Amino acid sequence: MSSLLLKNTFFLTLILLISCRNAPENGTFVKTNSANHTELAMTAKASEPSIVVGANQTARYFPMLAGKKVGVVTNQSGLIFTSDTHDKQQSVHLVDSLQRANINVIRVFSPEHGFRGNVDAGEQVKDGKDTKTGLPITSLYGKNKKPTQQQLEGLDILVFDIQDVGVRFYTYISTLTYVMEAAAQKGIPVLVLDRPNPNAHYIDGPTLEPAHSSFLGMHPVPLVYGMTIGEYAKMVNGEQWLDDGLRCDLTVIPLKHWNYNSKYSLPTRPSPNLPNDAAINLYPSLGFFEGTTINAGRGTEMQFQIFGSSQLPSTQYPFAYTPKPNFGSKSPKENGVLCHGLDLRATPYLNKVDLNWLINAYAAHSDKSSFFKTESFTLHAGNTTLETQIKSGTSFEVIRESWQPQIAAFKQIRKKYLLYQ
Repeated sequence: MSSLLLKNTFFLTLILLISCRNAPENGTFVKTNSANHTELAMTAKASEPSIVVGANQTARYFPMLAGKKVGVVTNQSGLIFTSDTHDKQQSVHLVDSLQRANINVIRVFSPEHGFRGNVDAGEQVKDGKDTKTGLPITSLYGKNKKPTQQQLEGLDILVFDIQDVGVRFYTYISTLTYVMEAAAQKGIPVLVLDRPNPNAHYIDGPTLEPAHSSFLGMHPVPLVYGMTIGEYAKMVNGEQWLDDGLRCDLTVIPLKHWNYNSKYSLPTRPSPNLPNDAAINLYPSLGFFEGTTINAGRGTEMQFQIFGSSQLPSTQYPFAYTPKPNFGSKSPKENGVLCHGLDLRATPYLNKVDLNWLINAYAAHSDKSSFFKTESFTLHAGNTTLETQIKSGTSFEVIRESWQPQIAAFKQIRKKYLLYQ
């Protein structure tokens, strides 16, 4: 390792230590020195070790990047933490850390919502230059969702570090698939820095049928699949879901001290319209409203914690609000129109997908012929069956039972790729 790299790594470590000076008094910093890199973690008690995300384990992956031309696929969630609280205010962005360590970052690739996470859902992300680092930014949600071979030219390795929420129609796992596929075609290795899945505590929902594959769901997995993004990458590779049966040269830096029942509060919005833990927990259930005319809180600061419509009766839906353009939603459904709906912010923590809100809203809607945006709803559901079931008045219990054979089959596939107990 070059002396310049050692010097920069020393200064990065020093900065991290200084930024942690206000840590709780009962905390203990744990430093593991390997290959002249320092891994930082913190524990409140020796018996209760804190979660260590992949990005924090610099001792494991900085040496893999030294002397190489690096591309980074990330957004605002790509943070290295300096406190066990995983507080955004006590963090350094991965790209900034790599640059400070004299790692040669050539290009940043940004997914849906952009590198800084401030672009609306579905809005094209433009190529550009990051004002902070001066690095060129290549959009993976504009003209192309898959890196072109030209965009990968000159790179030796790709680092993927994006916070996922474990829901099939959340598009970052589709970006991951395209990145792996393009890298495999180019012969470039991919390094995934794993992060916790806040919805990993259950597996539920309809399984995608291949005929309805899209960027909202590319693979035959249930809506909520109970895996981290690193595990998901291993499954994509192992099940040969890349085009032409390609296999990516894949390395995953796993989490420490995390399991599928670990509660994890995200330190920053993973995307503009998932502002907090409640929204993330409700998202698998309320996300289906995206394929209907119902507003799911976009245009408010209660995204995916409320829903409503001007076509729902106030007698059944007493919560009233008016969506207006805001951060993350320039043109929300029912823009400027009074909506009647439900406030779900006090809903107990969910351990399953709950479609009762969707089913009841359809039954109460004054114009059922306009309720479903069929093409969009099919892509969210991953099949045409769910819309038919709801229209025919099938109970949620019967609908949920119809998911079980495919969920059971998926669990057999899933267990081959699990990294955690």
